[in-house]
Amino acid sequence: MNKETFILEVEKLGIEVTPDKLEKLDQFYQLLIEWNQKINLTTIIEEESVYLKHFYDSLTIFQDYDLNQKIKLCDVGSGAGFPGIILKIFFPNLEVTLIDSLNKRIVYLNDVITKLNLKNIEAVHARMEEYSRMHEEEFDIITARAVASLTILSEICVRSLKINGYLLFMKGNCDEELDNAKTNFSNLSLKIINIDKFLLPIEKSNRTIIKMQKTNKTDNKYPRRFDKIK
Repeated sequence: MNKETFILEVEKLGIEVTPDKLEKLDQFYQLLIEWNQKINLTTIIEEESVYLKHFYDSLTIFQDYDLNQKIKLCDVGSGAGFPGIILKIFFPNLEVTLIDSLNKRIVYLNDVITKLNLKNIEAVHARMEEYSRMHEEEFDIITARAVASLTILSEICVRSLKINGYLLFMKGNCDEELDNAKTNFSNLSLKIINIDKFLLPIEKSNRTIIKMQKTNKTDNKYPRRFDKIK
């Protein structure tokens, strides 16, 4: 996806693409490539592929939630910064927390935050299993892109989500995984609002965004995954 196509496709999503945002994306790409030589961030390094599979893909979440408002957002397993950094670039109104369990990636994320001059965003070195116990019902939205199974994700994230807040999990083709997790969602007072299936432009790979709302307070036994890991 070249930059001209990127702009056209992002605008189809209903998102404005300004020169300042494009400049930040260019900076972000250069930092991603530079840091990827030091630590393993992504196997996708060719510029047009990054713009499609990382930058554009991160923004597809806008199809399922209007981010043009004051929102506290947590991106779990942020890794190379997707979707968290991209969402912050395009929606500076967001208050963003990036969670990752590897400190080397946190150092990288902080370098990106500083050099892109992003405000009201922090990168936290933590496992979400533990972080959610200390930050109960704090976030309006929690995102995760290609991180763990839906069953595990829902368990480790739900405690940090506000009642009536939303989990937005970004996956590829996940029909079987979704079927296996539905009972778990119900146990966690999570209601499926929408399952958005679509194809990425150009390469036509499968994408799924699962949108769930927390309808009640979570039972104190969650996140039980932390007990197992500890």
